[in-house]
Formats: sequence, structure tokens, C-alpha cells
Amino acid sequence: MKFLNKTFLIALTALSSLSTYAQDETLEAAVKAPVEEAAAPTFAISGSVDSYFRSNEYAPYTAFANLNGFAIGMANVVMSYEGEKSGFVADLVYGPRGNDAVFGSTVGSSPLVNQLYVYYNLSDSFTLTLGNFNTFLGYEVISPVANFNYSTSYMFSYGPFSHTGVKADIAITEDVSLMLAVMNETDATEFQDNTDADNVFGAQLGLFGQYINFISGGFANQTQIDFTGGFNISDNFFFGVNATSYTSDNGDFSGVAVYPQYTFSDSFALGVRFESFTDDSYGALGTYVNGSAVGIGSGSSKEDNTSFTLTGSYTSGNFIFKPEFRMDKASSKFLFDGSDTDSLSSFIIAAIYSF
Repeated sequence: MKFLNKTFLIALTALSSLSTYAQDETLEAAVKAPVEEAAAPTFAISGSVDSYFRSNEYAPYTAFANLNGFAIGMANVVMSYEGEKSGFVADLVYGPRGNDAVFGSTVGSSPLVNQLYVYYNLSDSFTLTLGNFNTFLGYEVISPVANFNYSTSYMFSYGPFSHTGVKADIAITEDVSLMLAVMNETDATEFQDNTDADNVFGAQLGLFGQYINFISGGFANQTQIDFTGGFNISDNFFFGVNATSYTSDNGDFSGVAVYPQYTFSDSFALGVRFESFTDDSYGALGTYVNGSAVGIGSGSSKEDNTSFTLTGSYTSGNFIFKPEFRMDKASSKFLFDGSDTDSLSSFIIAAIYSF
């Protein structure tokens, strides 16, 4: 009996020691566990430089890459600061492409500013932005790094490039988002005469990576509805889509474009843009000759243009090489290649460096 009691006492003591040791280990682990801290604010600088060669002096009347021979695009420097709740973006451009991108800026140093805005995250799903920001309409953008094709479409060229105002971005779910905005006149960084200025209202609805965009207002009573989206048909094959309809007191235009792109390797991809564009007295169709506009100009009739653009994209590190062939076919002879014509071909070789 004494042996059993002694054995029981030894077992109880060992169990108690083991429990105390386990508690000490848990306490020590808790003390050593790292304390979660807010992410440190970050400051970043990025951007790009691009240049190109156009083999012929005639180019379609679209934005950028319109000079013949050897030409420069722009130097783009983007400075950004991201804090726990707020941050800013200062996007500066210099060169012919940059000048074309900010044509609506006329005060002080504004022609150098592509974007300049401050944002505040009210929550993980609600962000307010105030300042000048690139447009949310359309498939294409100003930066040659983010566009697959080097030349740009008619829809992009005559839709807005940028807006100045306030916008609210709301993430409703992981796949559904909403943006609402009140802005200055389209592409006007600042109002020249506030007594005559009219605001433009904007909205964007995002659904599973597809976007329906809308703007309305301004001195010309403009309204534009735009769809931008795309689908990954396979790991290597992407199919982008853009459609837009614009109406105003100054004329109307509409169009649709598709962007099939196939990635052959980590360094090479091939993409095509098919665009059908209708100009109804807006004055968008015509030709650039040595950088000067020739064609409809003021806009006086309804005309159609169909374009086919084939672009190769070779990437090596931060360097991008883009050879491109483009053909435009018009509904009448409002294009020009030495004489009036209804078709126009152009070839470009572009070099882009991003950092």
C-alpha cells in the first residue's frame, strides 16, 4: 500500500512539473512572438523613355507617334508615396507625346503634369482621390509601356485623356466595384473662367474584370458610354475588347475594337488591333503629314474608318522593342498619302525603356 502511494505521489509530481514546463514554454513563445506593426510608408520612383522611327511621312489622324523619320516620344517620371491611410502620385511628362497628352493644361507648369493627385483610404474598401488623374474610359492609356500597340486607336485619341476633380472608389465585393466622380471639363486641368465652367460627372461599374464607364456634362453637353474588358482564353491567349459611343453638341463618334494577343515566350508576344470607327461630324478622321493635320478637320459629314494594326513586342529586362504595321481603310477619300486616298499604310519601329 505504501508502495502504491509513493508511486502515485511520484507520478503526480512529474505531471505537475510537466504542466509547469509547458506553461513556461507557452509564455516564452508568446513573449518572443513578433508584434504586428503597420506597414512602413514607401516612396517610389518609376517611369519610362520611348523613341521611334516611322518609315513614311503619312500617319493616321490619331494621338502620338505621328512624326516621320526618327522621332522621340516622351520621358515619363512617376513619383509616388504610400502611407498607412494616404498617399500621392506625381506623374511628370516631357516630349512630343507628353505635350499631346496634356494639351488641356495651360496654367503655370501644368503642361509637364500628366497626373497629380492625393488619396485617402477611409477604409479597406473606400478610397477618396482629389486632383488630376488619367481617364478611366477606354482600353488604351497614355504610357507606351502599358499599351500593347504603340500607335493608338481613334476611340482612345478622341475620348478623354485625363480629368481633374474628386472621385470615390468603392470595392463592393472582390469582383464588383463602383467609382463615382465630379470633375472639370474633360482634359482641362484647370478652369480658365469659372463663371462659364460646367462640371462633368463620371461613373464606372466593374464586374468580374469588365468595366462599364460613363461621363456626362461639360460645355458641349457631352455624354460617353464605354465598355472596356478582356478575357484570358488560355494561359497564352488574351482577347481584349473596347466599345464606345460619344454624343455632344460638337458632333458624335462611336467605335468598337478587339485586341487579340498571343504570348509565345517570356520575351515575345504578338498582338493585333481591329478597330471600326464612325465619325459623325466630329472631325476626328484625317491624316498627319509631317506632324501637321490634313483631312476633315472641322468635321462636316459622317465617315467610317477601319484599321488593322499588327504589333510585335520583344522584351529583354526593362527594354521593350516594338515593330508595328498599320493599315487604315476609309469610307471615302479623306486620307492622304501624296494625294487623296481611301487607304493608308504606315510602319513604325519603337524602343521603350521602363524603370
